[in-house]
Amino acid sequence: MKIALVTACPSGIATTIIAAGLLEKAAAELQWQANVECQTTLNTTKTLTQQQIDDAEVIIIAAGKAIDNSRFVGKKVYQADITACFEDPKTWLTEAVEQAQLLTASDTQTVTNEADSAVKKIVAITACPTGVAHTFMAAEALTEEGQRQGYEIKVETRGSVGAKNQLTDAEIAAADLVIIAADIEVDLARFNGKKLYKTSTGLALKKTKPELEKAFATATVYQHAGNTNAQTADTKAEKAGPYKHLMTGVSYMLPLVVAGGLSIALSFVFGIEAFKQEGTLAAALMTIGGGSAFALMVPVLAGFIAFSIADRPGLAPGLIGGMLASTTGAGFLGGIVAGFLAGYSAKLLVEKIKLPQSMEALKPILIVPLLASLITGLVMIYVVGGPVSAAMAGLTTFLNNMGSANAVLLGIILGCMMCFDLGGPVNKAAYTFGVGLLASQTYAPMAAVMAAGMVPAMGMGLATFLAKRKFSASENEAGKASFVLGMCFISEGAIPFAARDPMRVIPSCMAGGALTGALSMLFGAKLMAPHGGLFVLLIPNAISPALLYLVAIAAGTVVTGVMYAFLKRPEEGSVAAEAAQANA
Repeated sequence: MKIALVTACPSGIATTIIAAGLLEKAAAELQWQANVECQTTLNTTKTLTQQQIDDAEVIIIAAGKAIDNSRFVGKKVYQADITACFEDPKTWLTEAVEQAQLLTASDTQTVTNEADSAVKKIVAITACPTGVAHTFMAAEALTEEGQRQGYEIKVETRGSVGAKNQLTDAEIAAADLVIIAADIEVDLARFNGKKLYKTSTGLALKKTKPELEKAFATATVYQHAGNTNAQTADTKAEKAGPYKHLMTGVSYMLPLVVAGGLSIALSFVFGIEAFKQEGTLAAALMTIGGGSAFALMVPVLAGFIAFSIADRPGLAPGLIGGMLASTTGAGFLGGIVAGFLAGYSAKLLVEKIKLPQSMEALKPILIVPLLASLITGLVMIYVVGGPVSAAMAGLTTFLNNMGSANAVLLGIILGCMMCFDLGGPVNKAAYTFGVGLLASQTYAPMAAVMAAGMVPAMGMGLATFLAKRKFSASENEAGKASFVLGMCFISEGAIPFAARDPMRVIPSCMAGGALTGALSMLFGAKLMAPHGGLFVLLIPNAISPALLYLVAIAAGTVVTGVMYAFLKRPEEGSVAAEAAQANA
């Protein structure tokens, strides 16, 4: 018998290809001659020829979407949902031939609007303050979920090494939807006129499916207003996020902190006070790290907070305000104040100053930067500088001279914050506090922050090792990856476990993090770099005392791992769960 097969599904990827293969194999087993048309989006569709249609005794259509069957008029045709053929393809084919009926012109259907059935195209950008974990994990989650739902998706990552997998103008033009999953400000000018949806990397990672559905349901057409007065209310609402502005500043400041801190650590290789001797390599390294990189930390923090708020007109006032905060001793607290002051001043001036069209170009280049710089500078010198400088000096003195009890208490607080939401706002608040204090040569809080931040992911890895029987095979594999991520100071490695079992995972992580933070502060551990995890140990003097620091991390990891291994309920499909079912 000669038959013709047509398979099609909404996505045009997996289901239609699998069905075609199963039916072709079943036809061969029945010793039927089959020609197959697999309607796929992979540009490899082989359409049935008119001769093949004429030769076929029966046309069999397995489809999950509307199919144009007008070309089969006059032939015996059978059509059913594509999923029906999966259970027993051979039987299904036999029944299809028996139930096929002659197709008349009145029974045909045509697909006139191909765009409605075409695969939706999505482009996305992910970006987080550190540009390390959330950026890439959110991108991976969006890609996997988008492909699973049958969408064509491409995600550009804005990581610490720059933009990767960059979107082209053609891809943006062809996209049906733009998703911006970012915790920092992203330039949206190239998406002007496109349907756009904004979310956070955390939601994109933890609630990927609901966020995709929400994106299609609520996305609005984005109108880029630049620096003109035509900025819409929606755009203003999108920008009104102090946390996001702060994280934007932190993300640009981090490379300076890393480079400066490690340069200072390298200078200590030659002796703790070797840099005091002019003309030596130690002195040069200290100049690079402490004299240059650290000197730029606060200005860059303030500058890019202002840039996030007011775009380019806010950058110069923010940098100037940050430099004033640095020179007056107001430190990173003063830099944060200067950044918000400069940003909102510049934004207000952009919106309120009205100029003739011929002079409009002077506003973002000359008028706004000058006036905003004067406002920010004068306020920083005469109002903010003194009190914030005194507060910063008091905080630094307290941290450097506090007793063991206060140090342990601070370590517990920082440890709990780092482990509470695994890369969320509370975690980032603790991290920003530690990073900011590096500019004041206060290194102990940063050590506690990084040590505690490694505990959740390493603890989950240890738990899967201690209680393998309670975890599914996929969780055991995830545990191995989580342990490695933890060693790199990427707390987000624990997110898959926390998302699945938050009521047990988060308390376990916080208990271990609190212990690690407390021990780190008790041991007087100091960290010169704000990232890198255990691999910073490879750089001499970057962490001291290194051995006790490792003890603190190991202790917290053991507490988290043992606690969760004990609290964990056997996962469905795990060895322990199957054993319990067998005994029952």
